[in-house]
Amino acid sequence: MPIPADAELVARAQAVAECLGARGLTLVTVESCTGGYVAKLLTDVPGSSRWFEAGYITYSNAAKQRDVGVLAQTLLLHGAVSEAVVREMAEGALSRTGADLAVSLSGVAGPDGGTPRNPVGTVWIGLSRLEGGSLRTHASHHRFDGDRDAVRRQAVAAALAGVLESVLARVDD
Repeated sequence: MPIPADAELVARAQAVAECLGARGLTLVTVESCTGGYVAKLLTDVPGSSRWFEAGYITYSNAAKQRDVGVLAQTLLLHGAVSEAVVREMAEGALSRTGADLAVSLSGVAGPDGGTPRNPVGTVWIGLSRLEGGSLRTHASHHRFDGDRDAVRRQAVAAALAGVLESVLARVDD
């Protein structure tokens, strides 16, 4: 994925805003490696208070547990950068806020912190939504190239694309 410029990220956030607003849906974000970047872009859009419910920055494992209910056992078994954790992050945020959709991110932006299992550039993105009265959660694994800023920008772009896709695919109750 090419490194998205500011204008591209703003355009993606605007597209998400328009789709959420048009459908009367609300969104919550739960971010680790992106440190609130997704929430910042979304709340830069005028009128975001109509569809943006909350944004959590759960950088530490303690914050993931305390703020959105990630289980200590999940962190121990799978690590913070994992499918299981981003699923629990998104589902926990939905249950705490009552929003319609949640997006969560956890990864290794670098320049250090990588492991053989999760090298620098590894990011998991979770999307959870209420659909037809039931909770549906999906997670995707990404490996982005570049420095810390490049990894974070690519993760934000992928998260916004995932939210947009989820909103467009949503089946109403």
